[in-house]
Amino acid sequence: MHYSEDPSKQYHIQVGKGDVGRYCILPGDPKRCEKIAQYFDNPVLVADSREFVTYTGTLDGEKVSVTSTGIGGPSASIAMEELVKCGVDTFVRIGTCGGMQEEVKSGDVVIATGAIRMEGTTKEYAPIEYPAVPNIEVLNALMESGKKLTKDKCGCHAGVVECKDAFYGQHSPEIMPVSYELLNKWEAWLRMGCLASEMESAALFIVGAFLRVRVGSLFLVVANQEREKKGLENPVVHDTDLAVRIAVDAIRELIKKDKA
Repeated sequence: MHYSEDPSKQYHIQVGKGDVGRYCILPGDPKRCEKIAQYFDNPVLVADSREFVTYTGTLDGEKVSVTSTGIGGPSASIAMEELVKCGVDTFVRIGTCGGMQEEVKSGDVVIATGAIRMEGTTKEYAPIEYPAVPNIEVLNALMESGKKLTKDKCGCHAGVVECKDAFYGQHSPEIMPVSYELLNKWEAWLRMGCLASEMESAALFIVGAFLRVRVGSLFLVVANQEREKKGLENPVVHDTDLAVRIAVDAIRELIKKDKA
C-alpha cells in the first residue's frame, strides 16, 4: 500500500528515485543537513518533510546526499527503508554521543564497531541474539579518515556503543521506576568497555543488514557523565564539524574504491 499523495515519492521522506545518490550521510538534526551539504559540490534541497530534510550534490563527480533522521531508532529505520527504495546503498551516520569510558573526552570522535541493542526498533527486525555491527568497508574507511583528520587535534576512538530509546533514562536512571535495571546494565556496559551512549546505530546496523546495504557510524562526544562523576574536566562541546569532515572524507575514499 502506498500512502504518499505523490506516488513517485516515499511517504515520510518525500524523496523519489533519482533524487538521491547511492551514498548518504545521516545526521539526526534536520538543521545539520544544510551545513553538511556545504561540503558537496552544487548541493540542492530535495525535500523537507517532518524530521526528514534531504540535500543532494556531488563529491568527486559522484552523486551524494544527506538526510536527517530525527531522534532514535524508529525514525532512523524509516529513513533508511525509504532511502534504499530510492537507490541509496551506502550510509554513514553522523551524530552526537555521551562518552562512557574515562579516556573518551568531550570533543573526541567515536567510531562504532558494534552497538548494544538496548532499544526497541531492532526487535521488530531480528532476534536479540543477532549482533548490530557496521559494514566492514564503511568502518575501515571511517577508521582511515579518523586517523588522518584527528592527528594532534583530539582523540579518535573505535569500539562498541550503547543504543537506548530513553535519553532521560540514561541521564536520570535513578528516578525511573526501572532504575534497578538501568543502573545495573549501565554498570555492565562500563565493565565491558563500552565507549559511548547514543540512540540510532543499533537500528541502522540491523536494518542495513536486513536490506543488504552498507552502514557505518561516528559521533562527536558532547560530554561524559562518568568523567563528571569523578570530578574530571568535562566541558560540553557542540561543534560536529570534525566528525562531519571525517564522514565526508570516508565517503570520498569509498567512492574511489568503488570506482576502482
